[in-house]
Amino acid sequence: MGTIVVTGGTGTLGRHVTERLRGTGHEVRVVSRHSDPYPVDLRDGRGLDAALAGAGTVVHCATSPGGGDERAARRLVDAARRARVGHLVYISIVGIDRVPLGYYRTKLAVEGLVERSGLGWTVLRTTQFHDLVLRLLEGCARLPVLPVPAGVPDQPIEVREVAARLAELALADPAGRVPDMGGPEVRTFGDLAEAYLRAAGRRRRVVPVRLAGRTYRALRAGGHLTPGRAVGTGTFEDFLERRFARGVRA
Repeated sequence: MGTIVVTGGTGTLGRHVTERLRGTGHEVRVVSRHSDPYPVDLRDGRGLDAALAGAGTVVHCATSPGGGDERAARRLVDAARRARVGHLVYISIVGIDRVPLGYYRTKLAVEGLVERSGLGWTVLRTTQFHDLVLRLLEGCARLPVLPVPAGVPDQPIEVREVAARLAELALADPAGRVPDMGGPEVRTFGDLAEAYLRAAGRRRRVVPVRLAGRTYRALRAGGHLTPGRAVGTGTFEDFLERRFARGVRA
């Protein structure tokens, strides 16, 4: 199998994937803009060839919602071909072919690049991490009330469970598009907001807000959910309990 390279190996998901893989005794190289000894900027490809030299598998976790993912993926695929990497594993998102968000369209384009790369490949789509839901709610809670999109469900998943699955896939043969992975519960954003407020010891009135547009309609319809693949076990309350165990945030 050779060395395993994890792009975005210091991020929310990547650091857990790295820990899992190193726990199996494999050599793992963490690739990010500030990682040592393999600093890599996927935006221009600097350091990429050195980081991939001798690698058998690449787990691509690096992402930038602000843009540039497709360009970065092209550089990674080209470098992986040069290095004769045998397996490229990509983490994607449930519903990118159903919800017309710009970021989702980019993720779908990257999936296409991976599939057409000529490399052995595996793609795993998951629902949103608990961490993302918490960041969204904390941002909204800066207001006197806590607005949430009316009628929008979500199915958040524990990032460490996703990391365990990605590590498992990285250690196996290329499998193409594998079954989606969703959190254990489909909940409304209002319900998740109330859970967050209880855990954080905060008081806000949760205000459902109706929005307009195709994206909102797709989210209300559950285009980002996979209820038939609710394979996660960690609930949002489990996550919040760990996050706030060391003290209540004001």
